[in-house]
Amino acid sequence: MKLLCDEMLKGLARWLRAAGHDVEMAPDGSPDRLLIDCAARDGRLLLTRDRQLLAIRGASSVVVLLSGVDLEGCVREVDRKLGIDWLHAPFSRCLLCNTRLVDSAPPPELPPDVGRVCRCPRCSKTYWHGGHVRRMRQRLERWQLIKAP
Repeated sequence: MKLLCDEMLKGLARWLRAAGHDVEMAPDGSPDRLLIDCAARDGRLLLTRDRQLLAIRGASSVVVLLSGVDLEGCVREVDRKLGIDWLHAPFSRCLLCNTRLVDSAPPPELPPDVGRVCRCPRCSKTYWHGGHVRRMRQRLERWQLIKAP
C-alpha cells in the first residue's frame, strides 16, 4: 500500500515508514489540488485531517480522512480504515526520504560490535539497531496487537 501524508501527519508518516510502508510526505504548504493529483498519479492514498479536501473533485477516490488529534488516535484510525500491518517490514525504509535501506559496513565512529547497519542510498543517512530501535519495535508490536474495534 502506497501512502501520502499531508503536512499535518508527518509524525504518523514517519511511524508508517518505520513499519516499512512506502509513505511520501507532502511538503509544507502544498496546495490541496496538487496533493490529490499527486496521490492519484502515483497510486497513493492521501492521509489527512483536512475535511476541506473532500470537497475537491476526485478526492473521494484517494483521500482517507482521519479525525484523530494525536498519534495514538491516528494509529487506531488508520488501522481501522486500512488494516495497516505495523510489522510489514520494520526499519527497511529511510525515515527521512522513504528510500529502501541497504546493508552497509559500520562507519568508523560506531563501535565495531554495533550489529546490523543500514544506509540510505539516496540521502546517505546511516541506521543501526540500538536501543532506540528496540523501543520503536516495541511500539510497533503494541500497535499490531491492539487492533481497533
